[in-house]
Order: sequence, then structure tokens, then C-alpha cells
Amino acid sequence: MSNLEKHPNELLIGDDDELLGTEPRLVTILAPREVPLGGPRAMTVHRTLPSRERSMIGAWCFVDHYGPTDVRTSAGMVVPPHPHTGLQTVSWLFDGEIEHRDSVGSHAFVRPGELNLMTAGRGISHSEVSTENTTLLHGVQLWLALPEDSREVEPFFESHPAAVSALGDATITVFLGTVAGASATATTFTRVLAAQLDLPKHARIELPVDPRDEHGILVDRGSATIDGTQLARTQLAFIEHGASTLTIETGEDDARLILIGGEPFGEQIVMWWNFVGRTHEDIVAYRTAWQAEAIGSGEVDAHAPRFISTHGDPGTRDGHGYTGSALPAPALPTVRLLPRRR
Repeated sequence: MSNLEKHPNELLIGDDDELLGTEPRLVTILAPREVPLGGPRAMTVHRTLPSRERSMIGAWCFVDHYGPTDVRTSAGMVVPPHPHTGLQTVSWLFDGEIEHRDSVGSHAFVRPGELNLMTAGRGISHSEVSTENTTLLHGVQLWLALPEDSREVEPFFESHPAAVSALGDATITVFLGTVAGASATATTFTRVLAAQLDLPKHARIELPVDPRDEHGILVDRGSATIDGTQLARTQLAFIEHGASTLTIETGEDDARLILIGGEPFGEQIVMWWNFVGRTHEDIVAYRTAWQAEAIGSGEVDAHAPRFISTHGDPGTRDGHGYTGSALPAPALPTVRLLPRRR
């Protein structure tokens, strides 16, 4: 998914103590902000990461939650070709179907219960469109920052079925890493995990977790209490590393939660629009390359293009079925990208 904000926040994210602000609570609630995805009939997404309170959870640097949206009365998801660098996109659906195409030749359909994982590495472009037979669209889009030694890998795409297990009254569907003894198969570059938790009303579980890791829990349906802290729908709880179990309780309704986590990310990153880099100069170079290769504004490096491949351009003129013209990048800020407190 693309960040379609016209004036995206500029973020320098790191583990310096001076960026941490006040001493964090054990559980911090991150409230969502609404972001329109598209034009006048845009689908609204709820973005909880990055936020003012927290910019990363492990290597997770972006959490968008959308739906359930009746696409018969809205534009649905129509995201034209757009670029990514230095990250992995994780697509997970509850309802509906999305068609994915990218500049390395991948053509796949995102469906409930299946992980779609795109590793951008040095650069990739892709489009995402909800299919014609979709009436209800509902899911999450997550990004993982790649560590320094992997952020320039060649881009690739993979799709995997999830692993399902049970813990007490909960059904746990693991799509990255290992949770409650179940493991998913996928390519990752840091220790991370992600799972869907389905619990009936008035349930309680003690979920074992790695105390070395940070964790987040997003409420998609119902409500939940995490280690005594109440969460409502669309809120994301951040749990500091150090916990070996998470106590999860549900209220008057069945609940569906998304669990993410991983080892603290010990590097500084700069995130702007759809790019993750390390410096202001990285972001400028990525934007310049995208504008030249996809928009035709500037000279393309014929020896090492970043966002096109032997499969063609990111836009419609390559004949590979992309939807719409490629998205131009927003204007860069007039000042250098600045740190933001976690």
C-alpha cells in the first residue's frame, strides 16, 4: 500500500536515548488517525504507526488498518504503481481480495488467510487494486524496515499460507515468525512475528512471548484488555520488551486482534513517503530516481535503474496490466528531514 498523503511526515527514527522522551509505560495505547486512500470516494484507513507516541515496534514501522468497507459504495482500493525502498510490505486480509502486480513481474491475489510479503530492498514498484468480485474489503497493511546489511537486496515477492494453532479459547493464525509454538514460513531479516488472534467473548489467555522483544496488539473487532489496559477497536497497544507473557482478556463481544513484535531495531532510519533510508540524501536519491524512471522527469540511470526491471516500467505503458499512471512523489520538504521523538 502506498502512503498517499500529499504532505507525508518526515521521520528520523533511532534508538538514541534523547529521542525516547519520558520513561515509557509498560503498555502504551496508540490512537489511530484517519487517512484517506485515494480520491473523492476514498477508502479511509486508520494509521497507528508511526505515531507521536511511538515510531517503531521492533522492525515494524507502519501499521494501516482498513475496513470493513463496502466497495460497492466507495472506490475500494485503487492504488496505482508506486515505489518502495528499504522495507518489506506485509499484506493481510480479513475479507475481500486484492490484485497485486509489481516491477519484478509478480502477479498475485491477496486473500484472507494468506501472507503476501514484498521485499522492496534497493527498489520496487507495485500496484494494488481490489478485485471486481470483492464487495467487502477489510484488512491490514504493515511495513518492516530492513536492517543496514539487507536494505539493498534485490527485490522479490512471496506468498505463503499461515500456520494455525490454539491456545485455550483462542485461535492463533501465525503469518510471520513463531507464536505459541506455531511457525510461519517467510523470508525475514530481523527476528519478527505477526499473528491474528481470534477470541470469544469473556475469554482470557496467557500468551507466552519472548521477553527480548517489543510487541504490539491492534484491535480489529470487539475490545480487549492487555495486561490490565483496556483497548477499543482500531487502537494499538505497545508493550515494552521484558514481558514473558501477555495477559489478554475480551469483553462482551468476540474479538479479533493482530499481534506484531520483534527485537528492538537498533538502527536509525529516515522514513518519508514510501521510502526507508538512513539519511536525507538517501531519500532525495530515491525520489529523483522514481521521478525519472516512472514519471519521466529527469534522466534514468540505464546501468542501474532502481524501480524498473526487465519486466518493464512501473506504469501502464509497459503493457503488463498495471492500473493507472504511476504516482508522482510528493514535493520534498524545504528543510532537511528532522528527528521525531518516539
